Amino acid sequence: MTDSSTIFNREYGTAGPCVAVLHGGPGAPGYMTPVARELADAFRVLEPFQRGSEGVPLTVDRHVADLKGLLERRWPGERPSLVGHSWGAMLALCFAAAHPEMAGAVVLIGCGTFDAAARRQLQATRGERLGCEVQLRLEQLSRDCSDPDASLREFARVLQKCDSVDLIDCPDESEPCDARAAEQTWADMLRLQAEGVYPAAFASIRCPVRMLHGADDPHSGRLILAGLKPHIPHIEYEELARCGHYPWLERAARDAFYRHLRTWLAQSPG
Repeated sequence: MTDSSTIFNREYGTAGPCVAVLHGGPGAPGYMTPVARELADAFRVLEPFQRGSEGVPLTVDRHVADLKGLLERRWPGERPSLVGHSWGAMLALCFAAAHPEMAGAVVLIGCGTFDAAARRQLQATRGERLGCEVQLRLEQLSRDCSDPDASLREFARVLQKCDSVDLIDCPDESEPCDARAAEQTWADMLRLQAEGVYPAAFASIRCPVRMLHGADDPHSGRLILAGLKPHIPHIEYEELARCGHYPWLERAARDAFYRHLRTWLAQSPG
């Protein structure tokens, strides 16, 4: 198994509070680079590329341990804020629950789902937006594509359009996808949810937790908040108008997104 010390990461900024930016997917590194770079003028930013697939199946605990090892090496004694998107937001919560003494604050951007009701709503909304023709094309791609990583990349491209309102033009900085890592990691997260581990474990989180969620994100922010609130009573919620799953790319919402994000991170007790 790869040692956590070899996990690739990028660093930005030279002064200010510490912030770790966690990508989603799972298995989709690199696309959060614009957010990490944008924060570098006022924060020291770490962008970890989560562990890829290897001989041993990936688990949520493995990703949490990797993040712990990386933060201890790069910022010993610090309590960084964790900014996670989608699956990365879920990972941030798992980390803060396992190591509450290490998390200064958690910001959840377009957080993923922790219960079946929220997933059903996500699937229904996407189904309405995609239409039958596109859904059939995606199903055919899943059946016929001989490269699972390329198939996942195409899925992500189609879903980004479906999950958004009005995206700005910008370079695609994402790295190659890892379909096996995505499958293994998500399967373990679903197992942990089915066993009642999450979201119940989040009751141990002591740091501030804030959700930044697009009003037009098919991941229902209100449903996800309702599922988290009993376990994280102090969670705060901010909804962005005319905004989907990628707030930093939304023409109408990106300025408000960065304004909220910067303000919250500056106030972090870490």
